Amino acid sequence: MPLFLYLYFVERKGKIGVFDSGFGGLTILRDIVHLFPMYEYVYLGDNARAPYGNKSFDLIYEYTLEGVKYLFEQGCELVILACNTASAKALRTIQQRDLPHLAPNKRVLGVIRPSTEEIGSLSRTGVVGILGTEGTVNSNSYVIELAKSSPNTKVYQQACPLWVPLIEEQQYHSPAGELIIASDLKRLFDQNATIDVIVLACTHYPILKPLIDSLVPPGVTVLSQGPLVAEKLKDYLNRHPEMEHRLALGAKLQCYTTESSDYFNEHASEIFGQALNAEQIQLT
Repeated sequence: MPLFLYLYFVERKGKIGVFDSGFGGLTILRDIVHLFPMYEYVYLGDNARAPYGNKSFDLIYEYTLEGVKYLFEQGCELVILACNTASAKALRTIQQRDLPHLAPNKRVLGVIRPSTEEIGSLSRTGVVGILGTEGTVNSNSYVIELAKSSPNTKVYQQACPLWVPLIEEQQYHSPAGELIIASDLKRLFDQNATIDVIVLACTHYPILKPLIDSLVPPGVTVLSQGPLVAEKLKDYLNRHPEMEHRLALGAKLQCYTTESSDYFNEHASEIFGQALNAEQIQLT
């Protein structure tokens, strides 16, 4: 069937799913909804099993696949892994091994490649820093992707294993929390003092951006992933009209969490910028 006929007859009922290990993916969802308020969204936070950053490859893959399957069951045609650890350790396997038999017409996208494609051009010194979880840093996914999109850019990474627990437990403004964050930033700049662009390579970390901005040297640009991912999603939908025309135009958002819904709603609403009403579910 010609593409224009397919687009004419296809029914708009699909949703965009956003999956994260906890609250962090809301920073991605927030920017996507701002750019595309007309679509229907389903957010799933696996708060009960967060953080993912210190877990094994196999466990992250298992948890992520469970999340993707659940979002497909909720009617999602397109799922975004708004979790760098999941994108680094599960995305490719899900795309290549699971999707062909699980849901060949649906798509799962990550946040790492959209975050790396513009970074090199933003650096004056050609030296960038990556702040992420242990899983993301150990995967070297950012180093690999930047080597493709900006081969002359030098990349330095710093794992920040305590940042997600600080955010999830609302302890990042405590004296101990600020000391931990400042110490990790110092470790990054100790590797190379000429770093002038820092990528917050965990979707939780934009919550810390005001604090990070106050701690880094003058002239250093701190990048959140949300705007980058939203713009790349726009480009993706422009290049794949067959997907865009499957997306429902209901301007709705449904949230699910594997933790207490009261706990999720209290903290998530502050991050997202408006009241959220999540339903607690169990992934198996």
